[in-house]
Amino acid sequence: MTAHEIDYEIIGEEMQYVEIELDPQEGVIAEAGSFMMMDDGIQMDTIFGDGSGKDQGVMGKIFGAGKRLLTGESLFMTAFYNQVGGKKKVSFASPYPGKIIPIDLTNYGGKFICQKDAFLCAAKGVSVGIEFSKKLGRGLFGGEGFIMQKLEGDGMGFVHAGGTTARKELQPGEKLKVDTGCIIGFSQGVHYNIEMVPGIKNKVFGGEGLFFATLTGPGVVYIQSLPFSRLANRVLSLARSGKGKGEGSILGGLGDLLDGDNSF
Repeated sequence: MTAHEIDYEIIGEEMQYVEIELDPQEGVIAEAGSFMMMDDGIQMDTIFGDGSGKDQGVMGKIFGAGKRLLTGESLFMTAFYNQVGGKKKVSFASPYPGKIIPIDLTNYGGKFICQKDAFLCAAKGVSVGIEFSKKLGRGLFGGEGFIMQKLEGDGMGFVHAGGTTARKELQPGEKLKVDTGCIIGFSQGVHYNIEMVPGIKNKVFGGEGLFFATLTGPGVVYIQSLPFSRLANRVLSLARSGKGKGEGSILGGLGDLLDGDNSF
């Protein structure tokens, strides 16, 4: 193995975190902001890119790290190493309610493709890059489903998802149509495309967007019931409309006025 062989435990139900046990000289990499806690004796280091050693030379490292800007991530990642004797633990938390999914890359041919904000952490040696769509139309119209991350190597990676998760095993030629934001990730054998929602009424009044993703097997697909973008849009919509404790009542906004809430 080129990646470090780590042990782990996922703890919690709705707000999970993953606890990773590191042997001496073992390490793990993580996105900035996911760190939760660690034992004394673990050294934390900020690295350029993912530190996998996949890209050689200064320009290769700059190009590899620069591509991460397209996913909205930082040029840098954080690495945690056990520099003392004995086993030590470090934990990383999911940023919003949902589930943490362990991905053993050896079970997926050494590559797993996931949403650009799904990656949480991985064993040192796993390469974290971006997966470009081969069709420009997906980037122009596909929304959050266009630029995706890819995990490559032979170690463990961890991704997080919102709400409840579903795992689908697609047979060769079997298709699954999914809202682009509800995709967590899929194995490299799955073909990914963007299709327009049929029917003018569906486009104008459907409320589900103009496009959805079509995933064609063979391969494994992970789906989430509550992508963070959907949750954020809902909260923002309620905040802009001024709906609060009177939402859903018969009186609605009039009830808020009678209750003394007259801020418009």
